[in-house]
Amino acid sequence: MKLHGYYRSTASYRVRIALNLKGVAYSDVFHHLRKNEQNAPSYLTINPQGLLPSLEGDFGFLTQSLAICEYLEETVPQPPLLPADPVLRARARAFAQVIACDVHPVQNLKILARLRALGMDESHVVEWAHTAIVEGLAACAALIADRDDPYCFGATPGLADICLVAQLVNARRFGVELVWPRLIEIEARCLALDAFDRAKPENQADAE
Repeated sequence: MKLHGYYRSTASYRVRIALNLKGVAYSDVFHHLRKNEQNAPSYLTINPQGLLPSLEGDFGFLTQSLAICEYLEETVPQPPLLPADPVLRARARAFAQVIACDVHPVQNLKILARLRALGMDESHVVEWAHTAIVEGLAACAALIADRDDPYCFGATPGLADICLVAQLVNARRFGVELVWPRLIEIEARCLALDAFDRAKPENQADAE
């Protein structure tokens, strides 16, 4: 498989972690977001949205990080990324979607560039991203407040943990005060694992 991504793309980070946890070998194809390489005509034939990541294989191309993670879960069942219990599976998916659907999209590079283009000054652009992240992480902390597992929803890391760890990179980038001890504890456990460490942005071949 080939992963089309960029080292600072948190959505790409999610898929790197999932591939590593599943033990799936892949090679990287890099597209520099700040050089707008994701909108090159050749890449748009792969992903018409011009977004990263995309996963390439004998199946063709898959887009959207959560869809890719779900594909990996269905085709490589072990180790699981979702709990066996249907209610916990739904809760884990909800946690992941808070980040992937409601937080990350409104603070990513494309949206912040549009805010600047509309005349918003840089301090307000940063405030926009900061607020979105704070609200999302506070919700995530509340969603697991009744649990005391080592990871978000169990004894092993899964989809919720993958999304959390990647989003915390953005939180620090925008100066968010991390006031959720449970989330930070989970992050530390995850980053101690080889699958997460190898996936970190600074450990990618295209890191700057």
